[in-house]
Amino acid sequence: QVFLVESGGGSVQAGGSLRLSCAASGATSTINRVAWFRQVAGKEREGVAAIYIHIVDRLYSDSVKGRFTISQDSAKTNFYLEMNGLKPEDSATYFCAAATRGHSWRTLTEYQYWGQGTQVTVSS
Repeated sequence: QVFLVESGGGSVQAGGSLRLSCAASGATSTINRVAWFRQVAGKEREGVAAIYIHIVDRLYSDSVKGRFTISQDSAKTNFYLEMNGLKPEDSATYFCAAATRGHSWRTLTEYQYWGQGTQVTVSS
């Protein structure tokens, strides 16, 4: 079992920055991939970024590429999403998710573990 706890959400003005953190505990050695998803009420949860933690391969959605950066610490138990140039359309609840297997980073069902989410609000 892996436990994930997000932090770092908040309210910022357009153009501002936030750094989200995801602390993993439990059977962290089983994690192969960590991703950040976001969801707006009434819409599907969408993948924002992912990192294959052992080869440090980073993947991004087109909507955030060049503005967001996903990273991890050396222990591979803390994961981050640096968000720059925030736009009002980035407002959502952001979730950290961990997968032990699979290769389709945007597929929700590949992630066995999820955090509780952290709210990001960007005002214009």
